[in-house]
Amino acid sequence: MVKKEEKSESAAVRNANIRISVVMPTYNGEVYLRRQLDSILGQLTDKDELVISDDGSTDGTLALLQEYRESDSRICLLKGPEQGIKKNVEHLLKSARGRYIFLADQDDIWVDGKVKKVLRAFESQKAAVVIHDARVFAGENETGIQMESFFAFRNAGAGVVKNIIKNSYIGCCMAFRRELLSAILPIPAQIEMHDQWIGILGDYYMGKSYFLPDALLLYRRHGANNSAMEHYGLVRMARNRVVFLCFFLARILQNRQKKEKNSVKFKKNDS
Repeated sequence: MVKKEEKSESAAVRNANIRISVVMPTYNGEVYLRRQLDSILGQLTDKDELVISDDGSTDGTLALLQEYRESDSRICLLKGPEQGIKKNVEHLLKSARGRYIFLADQDDIWVDGKVKKVLRAFESQKAAVVIHDARVFAGENETGIQMESFFAFRNAGAGVVKNIIKNSYIGCCMAFRRELLSAILPIPAQIEMHDQWIGILGDYYMGKSYFLPDALLLYRRHGANNSAMEHYGLVRMARNRVVFLCFFLARILQNRQKKEKNSVKFKKNDS
């Protein structure tokens, strides 16, 4: 019989060897999911994992995911909390084991070479968060590009104040180092976007994020996600910024208090 301590040590070794965790929330995404899965899995090695959390799909999404999982051991399939997209992403991040965490949507397409170029950017730029550009198309027509650059559309760039005023972080184009998890979790349910939360906290705690100008994703617009590229009304935009700022400042205070508390414990143990 293997002792409990040996099992725990073995699991820790396996986790330490995971290079990349791609995390993907799914919900009723059967129509475009296969194309996205293929574009991701073709770029991963046996040291990587694709962690998927399905949030109660009622179409064929779950059956498709189970089909892929049966033939690919790199896929980890979770049951989502069914409390909305932010809680599903949080659920995924808590389960991710990789040193680098890539966010992925269920309906886009990763361009060949994305993983290699993003990893190269992490090393060359010494960045904690890397976000790359994307091209936008509609529906099934992958060659009918409607927007050549998401960066140009959003005037994208790093910076806490800049991205509170006008967010340029889009989750499906983001990757970050594991060390950022302790600062961003849990994700407040009251904020509008988890990707803005991750990007800005990365800027604040670990230096400016790197905006890689290469368009390494084809962002698919369709009936279920068209609102993601539209602007809210002024009242809602103002409210979202105020709410975000309140939770951002609260998180900074919480993390500072934790650090001071841990410092006091360390001093007591040392004396």
